[in-house]
Amino acid sequence: MNVRIIAVGRLKERFLTEGIKEYSKRIARYGRLVIVELKEESFKEPLSSRERELIMFREGERILNQLGTRSFVCVLDRTGDQMSSQDLADKMSKLAVSGVSQMDFVIGGSLGLDQRVLDRADSVLSFSEFTFPHQLMRLILVEQVYRAMTIIRGERYHK
Repeated sequence: MNVRIIAVGRLKERFLTEGIKEYSKRIARYGRLVIVELKEESFKEPLSSRERELIMFREGERILNQLGTRSFVCVLDRTGDQMSSQDLADKMSKLAVSGVSQMDFVIGGSLGLDQRVLDRADSVLSFSEFTFPHQLMRLILVEQVYRAMTIIRGERYHK
């Protein structure tokens, strides 16, 4: 299974980039991982609701332009369904068996996702009711993808 993570914003923190680099190297044994960083709109608080919508619209356009027509699209959003690591592995395995070779995960910007992106999603996933910085979510997601791949292979990483 090839995985793309489409994320709004660039990583700046070294500890996050190092962690992602490590898990990306591990994932390479199982499939291809590509991380696509999209431009994040700059803004200053406070924002009107119209300004907020416009920012999410622009970021949403960039996201929608990246999504593969044959990809299974999984959007990360706090309104989504929660699943275990085993559930994610099962989902990825079933998709692969059914002929899906590309899975796109989407991480929005700090204001969230445009409704059009949520509507395009095949699945909406929430990692927790906690709020995480979207940059940190990228590291958490990469680790979970690696974990899912080791579960699928029956390896010992998952405890």
